[in-house]
Amino acid sequence: MLKKEGKYRYFEAGEGTPIIILHGLMGGLSNFDGVADFFPKHGYKVVIPELPLYTNNILKTNVKAFSKFVKDFITFKDFDKVILLGNSLGGHIALYHTKMYPEKMAGLVITGSSGLYESAMGESYPKRGDYEYIKKKAEDVFYDPKVATKEIVDDVYATVNDRIKLLKTLTIAKSAIRHNMAKDLPKMQTPTCIIWGRNDIVTPPDVAEEFKRLLPNSDLYWIEKCGHAAMMERPDEFNQLMLEWLKKSNL
Repeated sequence: MLKKEGKYRYFEAGEGTPIIILHGLMGGLSNFDGVADFFPKHGYKVVIPELPLYTNNILKTNVKAFSKFVKDFITFKDFDKVILLGNSLGGHIALYHTKMYPEKMAGLVITGSSGLYESAMGESYPKRGDYEYIKKKAEDVFYDPKVATKEIVDDVYATVNDRIKLLKTLTIAKSAIRHNMAKDLPKMQTPTCIIWGRNDIVTPPDVAEEFKRLLPNSDLYWIEKCGHAAMMERPDEFNQLMLEWLKKSNL
């Protein structure tokens, strides 16, 4: 159930330190069901805003504008400091937000994040029309292709066959390449947890190693037999690693 307040639509559960979850380009809010069920039982408030990926004016369809949207949402909710969790493009938006608004950040968790690796966004989606191609691409996101249910494939297929959404998808992909974070990361002091699927072929393991090398205050955890969306494919392991890291970091 999504709440609607002003220009925001979001899911919210639990009480405590807010964990704000940022979904990826083709990722629905339901990708985080496992996280949304788990963390409210452990003293956290989980909030998942719907990002305006396809509703913003084209000039505001970029990583920087989405980061500003997140900051405005945090202000709107009257949160002091938050933990941001982002997957794929959501991770990139979380990283950019951390660079721009460090005072709002208690901690950062990224998984399969773009921001360093160009083809994380570009090549995967723009071929329209061919259902089998889209199905293969959706399956490639996971170590176990069965995680890419028909519902997920149909969703992606509908997105790339919607002319406006396709245009915005390509605009976002270009923006992700433009907003490469390599020079910014060494200056970012926010405690960061990097959780990565060992078998991620969208943002391969060496991308995670590079994030770990460049982010001064970061810890890297691996999940075996797991692809690009660890919180979907291995929710129990993902939640356990993140919870242990939050406790270790006193967050």
